This record gives sequence, structure tokens and C-alpha cells, in this order.
Amino acid sequence: MKYHIPKGFKFAGVHCGIKRKRKDLGIIYSLSSCNAAGVFTKNIVKAAPLIYNMKILERNPNDIRAIIVNSGIANACTGKKGLENTFEMANETALNLKVSAENVLVASTGVIGTQLPMQKIKAGIMKAIDSLEENPSNFAFSIMTTDKIPKISSTKIELGEKVINLLGIAKGSGMIHPNMATMLSFILTDANISPENLKKLLKKSVDETYNMIDVDGDTSTNDMVIILANGSSETPEILPGTELYNEFFEALNHINAELAKTIVKDGEGATKLIEAKVINAPTKEDAKKIVRTVVSSNLVKTAIYGGDANWGRIVAAAGYSGANFDYEKMALYIGNIEEAIKVFDNGTECPFDEEHAKKILSNDCISLLLDLKQGEASARAWGSDLTEKYVEINGRYRT
Repeated sequence: MKYHIPKGFKFAGVHCGIKRKRKDLGIIYSLSSCNAAGVFTKNIVKAAPLIYNMKILERNPNDIRAIIVNSGIANACTGKKGLENTFEMANETALNLKVSAENVLVASTGVIGTQLPMQKIKAGIMKAIDSLEENPSNFAFSIMTTDKIPKISSTKIELGEKVINLLGIAKGSGMIHPNMATMLSFILTDANISPENLKKLLKKSVDETYNMIDVDGDTSTNDMVIILANGSSETPEILPGTELYNEFFEALNHINAELAKTIVKDGEGATKLIEAKVINAPTKEDAKKIVRTVVSSNLVKTAIYGGDANWGRIVAAAGYSGANFDYEKMALYIGNIEEAIKVFDNGTECPFDEEHAKKILSNDCISLLLDLKQGEASARAWGSDLTEKYVEINGRYRT
């Protein structure tokens, strides 16, 4: 597949020996300094790389050159040694790229509580730097854990003869829940935009995308989204209040939404993608509470998996979401990409054909539309069904 690769970025993905066979170490490298911003997990327990990155971005958001990532070991709950290993990963990458450790961010994903095999990682860093290329595919494979597929999305903004490119690479499959998940996402662009504006737009987009997905209700220790902008497109600076600012946000949000949906669709053991949408809600916050609760409900997830149009579970989830609404005015539709049926309206069931509903629910993309009829606000969220395979995968995760 052809991607819109931002100018001045290179990638590598190699096997260094953390995993038995698969790629487990990757590098993103910019030929010039990047403005940067990040959003991190709300879990109080944060992995060592997150603690390190938050400090680096606070004092050095306009001079980032590289990101070093390992998979297989999370470097979380690893104490002082884990922090030392994080710095060593950054420093070793910096030495080989001939930049400063302050120019390098670090990410890890995998099993919690295990120390990193630093000799293997240091050898892998040298191997990765020797294989830097413009194709992001090997990097995408290198950051995967229980993911079945690599996750890459890209787009561009055309400005006359010049182009702004955006590329997103993510991983995530389990421990996925609103407020981000066991996911890493790296957004790269050759746009000219300040760290402050990057941070504003990234936070807004994360709230609409990664914070609106759920696989299993768990929020991880390692979740992060990092965006780098190196300005190599030589286009005008992106400033608030301009049309370009809005276009850039729409492009960024498109990439994040595509990656978020791909993460959910690739959820551990998942067979179906669920999109819940609330319309005509009293407030945006009410709408968000409902959709996030619906896609997080294990009872809803298992009903969708079984092809059971058990509308009562969806209505109940909306009711305990904390949103303020009158359920006796609400309508609920269950559908797929081709059709939808009304199953609930004005506080009671609507007669429907159970076999027809089961056929609708046999699709791998399911839509749940809740029309509150009590305002103008709306929101959407994505989740996956919950299957026996999820239990099997997580019952033997460490082995």
C-alpha cells in the first residue's frame, strides 16, 4: 500500500531478541528537529518511558529527533532500574544517531513487571539504525504485541503546489478502554506548527477518537500518543483561526479515528466492530457518557457476539452511564452497514422480527443509534464484541 510519508522521516523495525522470532524494536527518525506533543494514560501507575517522555516534552518540546520503541516488555513497575533502562535506551539511540538524549523519546509495550534485556536492546538499536528506510511497514510490525495486523493510516493536505503529509502508526488490541488503552500511536507530519498548537489539536482529537474506544474495560500503564512535526513541507505556519488550522485538525482527526477503529476491530478475540452513536442529546457530555458506557458494557458486548438483539442491555447501560436524560423519549435502532431496525421507542419495546434482527447482527460491523430527542448534541464511540477467544488469549498472556 502506498502511504503519504511526511518529508524527512525514516523508519526501522528489527528483531533484537525480546521475542522469540517476531520484530520487537523500532525507530522513527527525523532528519531535522521536530516540534512535539504527547497525551498519556490516566492510569496512576505509569511505565518508566511515560515518566521520562513527560519530562522531556515539558522542557524540550521543540527539538525531538527520534522515538525508540520496544515491544514484548512494558518496562512498567520496574522501579529505579526501569527508569535507568529508559534513559539508556534514549542515550544509546542518541549516540548512534549523533544527537542528544534530550532529542529522543522512548516507548515500551508488553508484559508488566519485567526488566528489559539491555544488551539485546543496545545491539538492536545499532541494527535498526543501519536499516533506516522511508517505508514505515517494518516499524509498524515491530511495535505489535497481540495485534493481528499492523495499523497505519495517512492523508495529505494540498496547498497549491505544496503538500502537507500526515502519517499515523499505532498498536493496540487488548486493555483498551476510554482514557486511552494499551496502545501506542505515533503521528508524524511535515507541517509547520508550534508545540503549543500541536498539543491543543492532539488533545482535542484524542478526546474524540482514542478516548472513545473500548475492548475490555482495562486502561493500561503504557498508553501514549506522540505527534512530531518537522516543518519540512515548507508550507505556512498553521495558526489558530485560519482555514488551514481547521483543515489540519480534520486531517489529524481522520487518521486518529481510522487508527482507533482499527485497534478496536483488531481487539483480542474480537469478531465484530460496534459503533454506538447518540444524537439529539441534552449536552455533549451526556452523549459521550452514554456511548462510552454502551461500548464498554460486557453484557452489550456478549449479546452482540451472540447475535442477540437484547435491547434491554443497551438501554440499561445508557441508564447507568451518569447522563441526564428521559428514557421515555428515547428511540434505539440496531443495524449494520446496510440497514437498521427500531427496537425501542418512548420507553417501551417496538415489535420486530427476531430472526431478521439476528441476521442484521451477523454482520462484522454493528451500529447502535440512540436518539434521545432531547437536544442537539451528539457523540460516537467504538467497541468490540467479547468472545471466548479473549479469555483464552489473556489467560496465557505471559506464557
